[in-house]
Amino acid sequence: MAEISDNRVARRRVFYIPGYDPIHPRRYRELYRKEAAAQAGISGYDIALKPRKGENYGWQVDARVDGKVVRADVEVLVWSDIVRDSMSNSIPATYLQLLRTAWIYIASGALWRLMKLRKGPVIAALYPVGMLLAQLVLSILLGAGVGHLVLWLGSQLAVQLPVVLAGGAAALAGVATAIAVLRWFRKKDGKFFAYYLMHDYAYSAATRGANPPALEARMAEFGAVIAAALEEDVDEVLVVGHSSGAHLGVSVLADLIRAGRAPGEGAVLSFLSLGQVVPMVSFLPQAHRLRADLAYLSCRDELTWIDVTAPGDGCAFALCDPVAVSGVAPAGKKWPLVFSAAFTQSLSPARWKELRWRFFRLHFQYLCAFDRPKDYDYFQITAGPLTLGARYAGRPPSKSRIDRAVSKYTSQAA
Repeated sequence: MAEISDNRVARRRVFYIPGYDPIHPRRYRELYRKEAAAQAGISGYDIALKPRKGENYGWQVDARVDGKVVRADVEVLVWSDIVRDSMSNSIPATYLQLLRTAWIYIASGALWRLMKLRKGPVIAALYPVGMLLAQLVLSILLGAGVGHLVLWLGSQLAVQLPVVLAGGAAALAGVATAIAVLRWFRKKDGKFFAYYLMHDYAYSAATRGANPPALEARMAEFGAVIAAALEEDVDEVLVVGHSSGAHLGVSVLADLIRAGRAPGEGAVLSFLSLGQVVPMVSFLPQAHRLRADLAYLSCRDELTWIDVTAPGDGCAFALCDPVAVSGVAPAGKKWPLVFSAAFTQSLSPARWKELRWRFFRLHFQYLCAFDRPKDYDYFQITAGPLTLGARYAGRPPSKSRIDRAVSKYTSQAA
């Protein structure tokens, strides 16, 4: 790992890789603005945002932490257009995705292996399947009910309708009702998240863990941007991968280091993975590339890699060492350092009670303020005066982490 004088940071470049998210990246700026102000008020430091110049989407952060002035340029590495293109607007196509995705995870044995880790993310993965099937059953039942009602009304008419005509009208009314119910659920998916999550899991499953060509091309662009930042006059280049963005970050950084584009002098290279769901991909049979990148990155001296999750986040594989559980931990493995954000301790009882059942909100808590912060503070990591390695030097991993090999598939790309 490269070092700088006393591990102090005055200038930092931060690259944030979102998860599978079709929303415009401005949401991350507004989230950072709101939550940084809240954390600064709680923890007693100053932080402010302003627009960042440049072609790509981001913002500039000016902070004073522990009397040290730091400037950070934050950039979102956007792949939301790829996400949107992968999300079918067709209801039948989504149900076809459901069948295909379920078959891939079950037939490959990945589902059973994942269940040996954490139940929360597996339940989250099964949720869209159950919800979509429940919506289909409800639409059929309501359609059948309307059809029977039409038949009964027809039988009550003074002039009896021919059986064929009455049956046709009932069938048409029933089908129309079922379709209307399914369309209503689709329209309200912002509350149910069934279609969104189904598209998410189907995206990786469609290629059985391999990266689609469009994503590979975008990842190469990410690597070029990060490599250019490493040549700038900055003290640290910090890559943050959240949710699905964590495994993208692993591959991007592995490629960058393999290509010799992470010099040992100059800026320190740091990687922070948050709320990772790596096993959902690395346990699939064709995830050769990801497994190779996990193994490679885990023993490199060119970077510091910290992995933060929390058992309170039911959408992440909390405290699962992504390298070890994927069965590819090499001799000499040193990364990642795995520890918990400890939601139940770093949030007050009142705040935890408010958020406890808001599962998707909790999956973003890593990017938010804590009213009883411990040693994890996203805003000090991204805008504070210490490098990621210096901040967590000597920090032991969480004792309850899972670091045994679980994946059935361990083959790696050549």
